[in-house]
Amino acid sequence: MISEEKIVEALKEVEDPKLHRNLVELGLIEKMEIAGDTVKLQVTLTVPTYPMKDKIEEDIVGRLKRFGEVKEVKVNFTTMPPQKSQSLIESLSKGSEEKESRISKIKNVIAVASGKGGVGKSTVTANLAAALAKRGHRVGVLDADVYGFSIPTLLGIKETPTAIDGRMNPPEKFGIKIISIGFFVSQDTAIIWRGPLLHKAITQFIEEVEWGELDYLLIDLPPGTGDVSISIAQKLPGASVLVVTTPQKLATSVASRIGSLAEKTGLKLLGVVENMSYFLSPEGKRYEIFGTGGGQLLAGALRAPLFCQIPLEMSLRRDSDQGIPAVFSENAQMAKAVFEELASRVEEAMSKK
Repeated sequence: MISEEKIVEALKEVEDPKLHRNLVELGLIEKMEIAGDTVKLQVTLTVPTYPMKDKIEEDIVGRLKRFGEVKEVKVNFTTMPPQKSQSLIESLSKGSEEKESRISKIKNVIAVASGKGGVGKSTVTANLAAALAKRGHRVGVLDADVYGFSIPTLLGIKETPTAIDGRMNPPEKFGIKIISIGFFVSQDTAIIWRGPLLHKAITQFIEEVEWGELDYLLIDLPPGTGDVSISIAQKLPGASVLVVTTPQKLATSVASRIGSLAEKTGLKLLGVVENMSYFLSPEGKRYEIFGTGGGQLLAGALRAPLFCQIPLEMSLRRDSDQGIPAVFSENAQMAKAVFEELASRVEEAMSKK
């Protein structure tokens, strides 16, 4: 027989379509009865003629029947008293206004995306953030790459967020405010989350973190065009997208899908960054290890500018492992110059929006 705890956790993935909160958070589950393979629930609604009642019931039944122990789900609906309903709606409205107020203090949002993993997207995010901060901007980084979080390592930060009144205060380093799933799980923990949990985590990182006034919020997206990218588009519809690729054709062909995502979700394509473009030997000979021309090809396909080409540099890799951005290092001189150029190009592009 299924446990009550498992049912409650499952119902946290079922949202009220009008109030945009899950049924457990809203306190709408009034009674629960488990009899063998049958689950009976009493759900209270804010008004008697609720137009989305069937959708809620469908979501509840569908979610609980994923468990093999549950064969039948019976949902009975009741209506809360008008005074309680009004109080709940006013409370949610106030909370939404506070969250909207926090987001409104962020001037520019840039999501850093890639078609596939391994192209150095997180390295670009961390170093661009550092370059912008060094130029005097107030910068935040949201590490939304929940399966491959690496921003804490790249920026060398071990502090964790502090919580005050249910809100998270992000740690700060190099003048950058940082939030990452890596602060809440150990480095070797596998994150096995489906869409609703991913959406909830991203929503909390956007709405419940005290970002303060920021000139730039950079978001390190997971590779591809999955649930997290769609959640970002829904929560931050005015965001711009910076696409990272390598010169090889495979990377550029899959990265072009980002253009389709941007078009369908209303995100704005900002530009393209080509990483691992070439390697310079100590003698000054240039080796194009991953091919050539991919970044320019992708920029043409997306009708966006190619902002820069970042070389392969061993000192950049060493500094990244130690959590030192190129612009604050004495070692990666080529990468330092390129990231400073990238920050300048981003400033210019965002000022024209």
